[in-house]
Amino acid sequence: MNRFAKLIFVLIISLLIASPEVFAGKLVIKGSTTVLPIAQKTAEAYMAQNPDVKISLSGGGSGNGIKAIIDGTTNIGNASRFIKTKEVNAANAKGVYPVPFRIALDAIVPVVNVKNKVSNLSMAQLKDIYLGKIKDWKELGGTPGKIVVISRDSSSGTFGVWKHLVMNKERVIPGALTVPSNGGVVQVVEKTPGAIGYVGLGYLTKELKAVKVEGVYGSRENTLNGSYPISRGLFMFTNGWPAGDTMGYISFILSKKGQKLVEQAGSIPLF
Repeated sequence: MNRFAKLIFVLIISLLIASPEVFAGKLVIKGSTTVLPIAQKTAEAYMAQNPDVKISLSGGGSGNGIKAIIDGTTNIGNASRFIKTKEVNAANAKGVYPVPFRIALDAIVPVVNVKNKVSNLSMAQLKDIYLGKIKDWKELGGTPGKIVVISRDSSSGTFGVWKHLVMNKERVIPGALTVPSNGGVVQVVEKTPGAIGYVGLGYLTKELKAVKVEGVYGSRENTLNGSYPISRGLFMFTNGWPAGDTMGYISFILSKKGQKLVEQAGSIPLF
């Protein structure tokens, strides 16, 4: 049995194990800043339908969301990547059995300052920028000027997917400016003419210029048809099969109404 099959096996076994509520009458949700806008919109709607339920939300990154599940400090851990084998092993060692729920899809989009003339980059060019091999925009047909590389911290699921799909697991240049959230990337790129960063689809603004990858825009349509090369699932994890309001809330997100809210939050609904 290969590593992926073993991981799926462990997760399936965990479906048989019920998960108690961390705090009665209150849902605690932690993790991915990419998933956070979805959680905010759906939590507000769920609490409106269920006045006795209070939902506490915080970001901190996918790694921290999964760690909170392992440590028993949250009902739901949000992640913009799938759980790692080492995280499953760490969880099992504590008697925790993470169960994944895919709640949306997303595209990771390279972004530059609105004044930047570059509008399309290949996967190879993106990799070379983040390796520090391409250092000036003139090498890419843009206005001469230093490329300011913006990346995410290692606890970020967005960083994990970027490292896997764009960097082929090679190390991002040590001189890159590391920021802790999608919102942080947006702020820096908006204010820095030579900057390049990457964000989830829901964080695109009019003050940013989204760059095509291999001639393809990061969009809902191009993610669903498979033509956009940097896409991923968005997840919520629980300890064992959820019960009570944890189950109620996740079921709400996966309902027709919940998926409309996913779209309103800027991510790609499953249906």
